[in-house]
Amino acid sequence: MGQNQSSTKEEIDIVDLQEMYKKFVRECPSGALHLHECKRFFGVSANNEASQFVDRMFSTFDRNGDNTIDFLEYVAALNLAFRGKLEHKLKWSFKIYDKDGNGCVDKRELREIVQSVYSIKKAWKREPEAQLLSPDEVCDRIFQLVDENGDGHLTLHEFLEGAKKDRWVSKMLQLDTNPCTWVIEQRRKSALF
Repeated sequence: MGQNQSSTKEEIDIVDLQEMYKKFVRECPSGALHLHECKRFFGVSANNEASQFVDRMFSTFDRNGDNTIDFLEYVAALNLAFRGKLEHKLKWSFKIYDKDGNGCVDKRELREIVQSVYSIKKAWKREPEAQLLSPDEVCDRIFQLVDENGDGHLTLHEFLEGAKKDRWVSKMLQLDTNPCTWVIEQRRKSALF
């Protein structure tokens, strides 16, 4: 009769939603997350590849195009990042990679996004630089494994199928900037106060 609380990881339950709302209101008292706040979250300040990446990411979550992310858009973003199915994450990632919106991702677009993700991870000090491939090496490897017809462009189909076939490709194409670790750290900090 009442509200169902799901115990599965597929849905956000009411307790999680209430906690998310409290956090959102504390962080965004205006009721909206602005682009400059989102950039601060990711530690991006300069107008570089990382800044352009956050711009693109922000615009994909700003579904109504009002240049802010409201609470519903925020929940949708977190749900995708934390609980979304692989295919949904990859389709979202493809939109980010396909900078010119032509339905394909070329090496230049891929390299720019990979470089942006590296910049964000470096700012967060999450990945030791020594063990990372260069953005060019990442792009070459992805195209070698995924570009089925060798035309230098990845279609959505090639993008999805390549990620399903190879775990490394899947990890690289998902645009994992590691938001889970940041959220856990923030919860720990707020619990101390």
